[in-house]
Amino acid sequence: MDNKLVAVLLMFISSFLLMKSSMAANNFNVVSFGAKPDGRTDSTNAFLGAWQAACRSAATVTVTVPRGSFLVKAVEFRGPCRSRITFQIYGTILAPSDYRGLGNSGYWILFVKVNRISINGGTLDARGASFWACRNSGKTCPAGARSMTFNWANDVVVSGLTSINSQATHLVINSCNNVIVRKVKLVAPDQSPNTDGLHVQASTGVTVTDSTFQTGDDCISIGPGTRNLYMSKLNCGPGHGISIGSLGRDANEAGVQNITLTNSVFSGSDNGVRIKTWARQSTGFVRNVLFQNLIMKNVQNPIIVDQNYCPTNQGCPKQGSGVKISEIVYRNIQGTSRTQQALTFDCSRSNPCQAIRLHDVKLTFNGRSATSTCKNIRGVKAGVVIPQGCL
Repeated sequence: MDNKLVAVLLMFISSFLLMKSSMAANNFNVVSFGAKPDGRTDSTNAFLGAWQAACRSAATVTVTVPRGSFLVKAVEFRGPCRSRITFQIYGTILAPSDYRGLGNSGYWILFVKVNRISINGGTLDARGASFWACRNSGKTCPAGARSMTFNWANDVVVSGLTSINSQATHLVINSCNNVIVRKVKLVAPDQSPNTDGLHVQASTGVTVTDSTFQTGDDCISIGPGTRNLYMSKLNCGPGHGISIGSLGRDANEAGVQNITLTNSVFSGSDNGVRIKTWARQSTGFVRNVLFQNLIMKNVQNPIIVDQNYCPTNQGCPKQGSGVKISEIVYRNIQGTSRTQQALTFDCSRSNPCQAIRLHDVKLTFNGRSATSTCKNIRGVKAGVVIPQGCL
């Protein structure tokens, strides 16, 4: 064989091997750290070991969870890390079957101060049924673990993830910036208590698209300090709808602003779009919100503002809500209400809702126009608005 050809071949083989080893060096498979895909062996330490190795790496790296079921107890993945990390999940991550196995911290899988991270694919199964049974029995139970939480994280992508049977909220974004959630499916039974799909609070620049929420509580709940939240192409139901609030629990509270929900469908949910505030003094506010191009299918309260939330009747009766609601647009919202009253604005006596706009709203009940109720509200309507009688 020609010497030049041999040299070229050797160069090609060595570069291929180098590339392969560098790829292997940048891929941390949890099985290599001792995880077992049998659904029974505790793989928590193996996941932590893979994370720590990835976090130390200067190169962009992937933590891989291969096919199979991996039993993982409460775990905290802490940053900051040196480079971008992709958590690629092909299999299922299982919580302990006994709810006490997740302890009382309130978390199952927790990411803290991690920047530039992507979670791709896979399934989380928190096996929450035993916890819900404890809650429903009236016994003393732990607080309940949120399935996946991001605290103080920036530049986050969660894509293609399925979360089922969470003890409490499926996915929490808290004090984060620049987060994309897309093509996720968050599922728990209709009657499971407090199994919110996604909770966002104190975060800026969150985008949620092309996702399905079938839960026992809010599909998405939006807490204090949320700004620049964009939601599109969502399917919600069963569940309690998409809710801004409850707000105003605390006297000094960050406001909510620049919220958009568009091109989404609500099916059989308790609420459609809701704004909910405690009936007590607060510095909070909700402003610049757009609800647009929404379809309601047999929804109990398609459009609702409730500023008299006071579940325990303590510290709030006879008070007006201090949360100021303004610049809310409801545009092109159509469909069917499960109750005769499809449109409810129960705004604060001391801080009436301001600059509310209803534009092309058509909601029916049993084939005829639904009804509406409005208290302490100022605004305008445009186009066809059914039911009439508000504004």
